[in-house]
Amino acid sequence: MRFVSEIAIDLGTANVVVYRRGRGIVLEEPTVVAVNVLTKKVLAFGVAAREMLGRTPGNIQAVKPLRDGVIADYTTTHMMLTEIRKKVLKGPQLFPPTVLICVPSGVTNVERRAVIKAAQEAGFGKAMTIEEPMAAAIGAGLPIDTPGGNMVVDIGGGTTDIAVISLGGIVLSQSVRVGGNKLDEAIVRHIRNSYNLMIGEPTAEEVKLRIGSAFPLEPELSMPIRGRDMVAGLPRTIEVSSEEIREALAEPVRMIAEKICAVLEQTPPELASDIIERGITMTGGGALLRGLSKLLSKVTDIPVHVADNALHCVAIGTGRALEHIDELHDSGATSSM
Repeated sequence: MRFVSEIAIDLGTANVVVYRRGRGIVLEEPTVVAVNVLTKKVLAFGVAAREMLGRTPGNIQAVKPLRDGVIADYTTTHMMLTEIRKKVLKGPQLFPPTVLICVPSGVTNVERRAVIKAAQEAGFGKAMTIEEPMAAAIGAGLPIDTPGGNMVVDIGGGTTDIAVISLGGIVLSQSVRVGGNKLDEAIVRHIRNSYNLMIGEPTAEEVKLRIGSAFPLEPELSMPIRGRDMVAGLPRTIEVSSEEIREALAEPVRMIAEKICAVLEQTPPELASDIIERGITMTGGGALLRGLSKLLSKVTDIPVHVADNALHCVAIGTGRALEHIDELHDSGATSSM
């Protein structure tokens, strides 16, 4: 009989997904916290805080405490983890809950320790980390325990993690700090440079979701967007097409493709032959960009599949990892202080 609650957290740059052992996913919120700068108290977290972005008075700050998959604002991250603990574990706990948190594969030891320390100061007990591509592979149901190569590409909000996994361990991995946020920034930059129109990242994200693509569409799409004219200073509406948005996204998409090719070049021949046979599995919100799997398949000449429930693969995989935490810890897949 277990007396200690076990929690898995996908602490993403864009969204936080929390998995509780025995219950599945119990919380999914944007990674945004609204704080009163005078009292240092949390006013809102998640969707409520995201709605405050760009709309707060001087005494309130709406903050995204993670950048490129790692902690950029330690104090706010600590506050956010405290809010998560309160929301997920209502009422007093006999023992502090155990927590397993995802981190990008390219994090430094200092960044990893900062995540563990923030979790423990937020009221969690034993805190451990697991690398995102390993969690993504488990969540996608890949046969990672077998002596064969599995390649997973996890495209999150801040980073893209690429790893080759065999026999329950990461053979090699690389991380590039390009993800959904960089795609949004590329759209903002394109609209500003091409139309002298200023739009916010929420509008850019809507454009990406509605007409964004990495490969030609049939038929091509278009949509109106509203913003502020940088010359006149007045609101203006323009029409943008999926072709020009695809061109705007070309640079960050190229960086992801190049990093995947770099990992494939370093993969041992035996594992590379397994990957050619099994294909590459994509997870994360960025994997849902239209035509991205088709483009990467064309670039690598390897089948590329988008995992079922790609958005939650990392959180589900982290939750499943709790079931076998001792074995994963022995294999080096997880770490703690």
